[in-house]
Amino acid sequence: MTGLGRSKLWRRSATAVGLYTSVALGLLGAVVAARELGKDDFGLFATVVAAAGLFESLLDLTVEESLTKFGFRYIAAEDWGRLRRLFGVAVRFKALGAILAFAALAAFAPAADWVFGADGLTAPMLAVAFLPLVQTQEDVAATALLLRGRYDLRGGFLALSMGLRLVGIAVGAHYGVLEAVLGMLAAQVVATATVAVAGVAAFRRFPRADARPLAEDRGDIKAFVLQSSVSTGVLSLRTMLAPLLLGVVAGTTAVGLFRVAQAPQSGLTAASSPVRLILLTEQTRDWELGREATVLAGIWRYMRGAAALMAVVVPVFYWLMPGLIRIVFGKQYLDAATAARVILFAAALQFVYGWSKSLPVSIGKPQLRIWAHGLETLVLLPLVLVLGWKWDVTGAGVATLVSSVAFVALWTVFLVRLRGEVADRRTTATAS
Repeated sequence: MTGLGRSKLWRRSATAVGLYTSVALGLLGAVVAARELGKDDFGLFATVVAAAGLFESLLDLTVEESLTKFGFRYIAAEDWGRLRRLFGVAVRFKALGAILAFAALAAFAPAADWVFGADGLTAPMLAVAFLPLVQTQEDVAATALLLRGRYDLRGGFLALSMGLRLVGIAVGAHYGVLEAVLGMLAAQVVATATVAVAGVAAFRRFPRADARPLAEDRGDIKAFVLQSSVSTGVLSLRTMLAPLLLGVVAGTTAVGLFRVAQAPQSGLTAASSPVRLILLTEQTRDWELGREATVLAGIWRYMRGAAALMAVVVPVFYWLMPGLIRIVFGKQYLDAATAARVILFAAALQFVYGWSKSLPVSIGKPQLRIWAHGLETLVLLPLVLVLGWKWDVTGAGVATLVSSVAFVALWTVFLVRLRGEVADRRTTATAS
């Protein structure tokens, strides 16, 4: 193996270690909060965190995906002036989104108890309103690492961030819900500052140049940012609004149980995260260099391997699920076991189609995510209201599975069509 090959293998391995560690620490934070706060207070905590994620995702402009796509384009063209301007614009837009999210959460906080029929949400909701402000630039800084090919460092900083958050939650949850939120907030301040320092250092390694106008790319970048932001907003409706709707029809305790039931989904999403981060970095570069067939071949290899793995993993964890919940979270959360078993199947489907998160960015078609997640959300949210009202957390689990089936069906159509388009372009290029 050449030195370059060894370096790439080492970075991929380090990325996997960092991302798996970050997810393990994130899940451990949820376990600590669940055990320390108890079922009812953990429901309040989960509701507050979901609300913060929802408002931040809806009001934030997703500029990091356009940074990755156009950043690699400018690096390939050695257009350092436009690269510098692109980052400057991204920083300003992220700050604006964070301010809007802060204002929305602060305005919603006084009504939170009434909306969810609970007591004790107002103060934690006001505290979590500051979370978007303190983490706003983390993704921009991390993108600078990706553009340098250092996804291994990104994985390491995610692990550090989750480790700090675990400590903050563990200390705060001992005293109550508000304190757990404040601990999480303090941890994020440190994490964002650390990543920002590394991101600035990585960016400064690019050749120096005066920022210059984006010119003819401005329209394409704006469209890309808008489509990515809509896609992220739609995804947040699925991820964050679903538990909040469940809380409205079944109470905040059901939100906590749903968070526990989503553990298989969180775990399998984490399992594919190193591959997705590597795919985002390397396939975006390959697509910009005209290696479209290579990108699609990698997708098919990933799907075959993922499907074979899920055929082994799903039966084992389906059988072990009640015991795992009892051991990890405590027997007071056993009401989530049936929902967790149902969500396990949804998580397996999403694992096999994990590439769908990065491929639209790599090929410059973020609208594919809008359509796919839009269909998923249109199926999920009404079912959560109806089935959650009737069967609580188990109903929400069934809604998750049905929406995941719709999601993968549409992505199968997209992938087949994309393969045909690439084949047609290759045939045309050969003929000419």
